[in-house]
Amino acid sequence: MLQELESLPEGLLALDAQELAAALRAPTLIHLQGRQSPALFVSVLMHGNETTGWEAIRQLLSDYRVGGGSRELPRSLTLFIGNVTAAAEGVRRLDGQPDYNRVWPGGDDRESPEAQMMCQVVERMQSRGLFASVDVHNNTGLNPHYACINRLDYPFLHLAALFSRTVVYFTRPTGVQSLAMSRLCPAVTLECGKPDQARGVTHVREYLDACLHLSAHPDHPVAAQDLDLFHTVATVKVPESISFGFADADVDISLAPDLELLNFRELPRGTALGRVAEGLGTGLTVLDEQGAEVSDRYLEVSDGELRLRLPVMPSMITRDSRVIRQDCFCYLMERYNDHLL
Repeated sequence: MLQELESLPEGLLALDAQELAAALRAPTLIHLQGRQSPALFVSVLMHGNETTGWEAIRQLLSDYRVGGGSRELPRSLTLFIGNVTAAAEGVRRLDGQPDYNRVWPGGDDRESPEAQMMCQVVERMQSRGLFASVDVHNNTGLNPHYACINRLDYPFLHLAALFSRTVVYFTRPTGVQSLAMSRLCPAVTLECGKPDQARGVTHVREYLDACLHLSAHPDHPVAAQDLDLFHTVATVKVPESISFGFADADVDISLAPDLELLNFRELPRGTALGRVAEGLGTGLTVLDEQGAEVSDRYLEVSDGELRLRLPVMPSMITRDSRVIRQDCFCYLMERYNDHLL
């Protein structure tokens, strides 16, 4: 499935994400030589409808000789263009496909062709050497721009803080790109708001350009005033057997219509999330970092109303029912301060 190239195909940067499948026909790894080595690794379109990363790459590389510009690339760059077939349809993933950001080494899926492909990508990059890894994503709900890391080492924290003072540390879900690459080099995931927003593209392009100009990673603490660090402690899912909607009386769980406004807000205990039909308990599945079901720790139902049992901060709440079914409803986070010690 994997295509590997040593230069950009002619005209590739003129194509939008929906046109890449016709041009590339498969996920593609492109190695571009720069002044410094080893390479910065950048992955885009792990989800086909998250296009900010590709748009930023189009702008960035057009400034350099490798993409038709006038300047030498300051550091080598390896670009991985992921789910081009889903991008052609403008969806996260096609029906029958696994999630491209759940099949990297370290996840549960080790047998699918997609999982074998990601193993090949990691092995190839391990043999070539890496400076840093950046995986670019979008959100479907209302969220700020933020960076995610999977290790609390200083180089990881600095790489994340270069993008945003809001940083999220997580260890689940597994099988994600940043977890796999964190074994090889400092790695971050960028969450860049909704697709098709110009400020997201500009932010990512400027960040990647800054990464290309780094000569080394700082190995000292990030100043406390430069970082708001949060820890993802749980994932909230809607079971397949449960119907749901927003302000919809004819479903098992009727969620409040404005819930996505609560993303990245520290919510007090008792915050109402919606209503649940009688006899379903909380109706939602909440998994902690070890994969244990902990819905009763975080949620409670009183007179049919679903409420938070503990103060938490949600992220990635979305009203997109397809994304909720394919991935999750949201994540729950707590403020994390140990990095300041």
